[in-house]
Amino acid sequence: MRAAQSCNQAVTLRSAPGATHYGGLAYLKALFDGAARAYPKAKHSVILDCGADAALAHRGIAMGFHRVAFSGAKPMRDKLAAVAAKSGACLAPARPPRGALDLLDSPDPTGATVTFLNRKGATKSV
Repeated sequence: MRAAQSCNQAVTLRSAPGATHYGGLAYLKALFDGAARAYPKAKHSVILDCGADAALAHRGIAMGFHRVAFSGAKPMRDKLAAVAAKSGACLAPARPPRGALDLLDSPDPTGATVTFLNRKGATKSV
């Protein structure tokens, strides 16, 4: 978020696969909401990755996540999409886009994000 704010570029924060199972929905909601409060000028969106767990995706939507990734079967995806639409939310792609920045093993997440955003910005302008 610090990098997004300093580079004046939008970022999408996506929970790690499985994070909902070890961190919990309330923790992730507080984490993302806290980041937004800490960097109020950062343009961002959040995707809660629920894997194939439909119940988790449903609870995430009920808790106020506006974008939820679900990789389960299409019939359940369609049901969740309807629930999301009623809540003003939507389903996100099941997988991160190709070329997304993964900060899992980064010793300097802010620096890596600034480099990524600067490179991305340069690519956009070409």
